[in-house]
Amino acid sequence: MIHTKHPYPAGLRAMLAIAAATMAGLLVMMLVAAIDPAMAAQKRQVSTTAGFRMVTVAVNKSRRVSIDGDYGEIVVGNPEIADARPLTSDTIYLLGKSVGTTNLTIYDKNKYLIKVIDVEVAYDLSGLRSALRRTLGRNAIKVGSVNGRVILKGKARDTVMMSKAVAIAEQYAPGAVLNSLSVASAQQVLLEVRFVEAFRQAGRDLGLRWDVLGKRFGGIIGGSGATTAGSAVGAVAIGSSLASGAVPFGTMVGRLLNGGVKADSIIQALETRGLARRLAEPNLVALSGDTASFLAGGEFPFPVPSGDGNITIKFKKFGVGLAFTPTVLANGQINLKIEPEVSQLDPSNTLRINNIEIPGLIVRRAKTTIELRDGQSFAVAGLLQSNHSRVGRGLPWVNSVPVLGTLFSSRSYKKEQTDLVIIVTPRLVRPAKPGQHLATPLDNSVPTNDAEYFLTGRTDMNKKLIGFIESGGGAKGPYGHRLDF
Repeated sequence: MIHTKHPYPAGLRAMLAIAAATMAGLLVMMLVAAIDPAMAAQKRQVSTTAGFRMVTVAVNKSRRVSIDGDYGEIVVGNPEIADARPLTSDTIYLLGKSVGTTNLTIYDKNKYLIKVIDVEVAYDLSGLRSALRRTLGRNAIKVGSVNGRVILKGKARDTVMMSKAVAIAEQYAPGAVLNSLSVASAQQVLLEVRFVEAFRQAGRDLGLRWDVLGKRFGGIIGGSGATTAGSAVGAVAIGSSLASGAVPFGTMVGRLLNGGVKADSIIQALETRGLARRLAEPNLVALSGDTASFLAGGEFPFPVPSGDGNITIKFKKFGVGLAFTPTVLANGQINLKIEPEVSQLDPSNTLRINNIEIPGLIVRRAKTTIELRDGQSFAVAGLLQSNHSRVGRGLPWVNSVPVLGTLFSSRSYKKEQTDLVIIVTPRLVRPAKPGQHLATPLDNSVPTNDAEYFLTGRTDMNKKLIGFIESGGGAKGPYGHRLDF
């Protein structure tokens, strides 16, 4: 058996072991001290370089938001606008509650900031886009969001499409729609309107007329007469029913228009017989979807007391007025909203305030919506006005005797009716081309001189005719008259 002897004593070996352990501990501490600042710097770097995102969610809808890494806490800036709930260690459930903007601040488990998410809660734009495509088809209308409002941009085919798009958007964002749409081709509508007033009268006299002061004795027994506005229309025969007054004037005008008779022919025939008159013939032009108005009449003043005891003066309009709003539909029809009105002063219905007489008004007003094609006419009638008068004459005392008093008295009544008819004819028009000359009826005529008026009896003559005469009328050589005195 071989024994070996350690070169160092036992005490020395113990001292060496303690020194080695001390050196190892110092090395570990130095290593930890070197690692801790790196970890702290890393944590500070995560805090100072936290990410930012922008997320949009629709009102009353939710979406899933992913976070790059684990998180510990979520702070919502305004819980009234959005709400956030944790789903997993790296996803969030986000719910939009009301329109507006807020943010989500996300921290890790050590309360260090790792991400900030800006949240915009807007209206359901995707649903609105789908509804527009289903209703209007593929079009150039674009949908966006600006400061919590829905904005419509692009071009609509016509005003009907634009109105539908705005109405659909209002269903998704009530009162928060910005209409920036433009119409691809603005259409203009010319409305030819004729206000015609027809007269219908009827009267009857019955009894004897006694006029002692006028030295006349006797009279007419049983006289009667009646005339009707629709009894004839010149070249247009309208039947015996209208002659008796059984058919209203407006109804017969409508029948004639349906039969292809021009409105001007009807009105001219009635004016020739003195049974109608034209109150006004305005021609108004308006863009499709806009409103045009017209008034031919006047204004009368009337006092209005104010709160401080003073009296101010305001004016009331009267006469022939019209307001209309045309809308050109996709199928070529024209939708018309018309509001005609005819009013006149009524001296028999006055109001006296502080020795000031304010006249009353007799008003005939209508409001209707119709659809016509280009060039078609439509009549609005039935605005009747009636005036009745009754007169009785007779010998005093005797005319009060039953039966016998009829022979010594005279009674008459008169009934007047006017029927207002409004005939409207819409037409699609376009403006003249640049540089195109627009002629008027007076461009081709000039006033005549004394000699021309004496020879022709006309107050004006055609320019071409005057030029033809001044050039000799095609005669060759000397021409004209020679007067020898």
